[in-house]
Amino acid sequence: MLLHELLTPSSTLCGLEGGSKKRVLENAAEVISEQHPDMSSSCIFNGLHAREKLGSTGIGDGIAIPHCRLADCSEAHGYLVKLCTPIDFDSIDSKPVDLLFVLIVPEDSTSEHLQTLASIAELFSQEQVRETLRQTTDSNTLYETVCKLSA
Repeated sequence: MLLHELLTPSSTLCGLEGGSKKRVLENAAEVISEQHPDMSSSCIFNGLHAREKLGSTGIGDGIAIPHCRLADCSEAHGYLVKLCTPIDFDSIDSKPVDLLFVLIVPEDSTSEHLQTLASIAELFSQEQVRETLRQTTDSNTLYETVCKLSA
């Protein structure tokens, strides 16, 4: 699945307050749950947090891709988040994170999950993509920019 197929304007958040890795995951879980009431925010947070316990999803260069598979999830959902202030995310390069792509997929979609993660990581590995996204100042522009860059 292509990155821009996972996103909507309401799932692209620019200027989110962070504070800590845990708080960012809690905020993301709340937003996802509000948009998808069939999934509880606590279930989403627990899934994301459990995945982080296995190892940080901070892939370096200020990027993190928190993700999990959930039984209550019927289709893949993506959320692009640009934080106001970078936070420590225990990234592999120890750099703080300011761009996150949160991915929630159905419990049984292993192959799709891995392919989607690979395409997200590939896109965000490009310095020009990261810098272009960091220059956006509002959620709508962030959404439009990532759609253009990932098409």
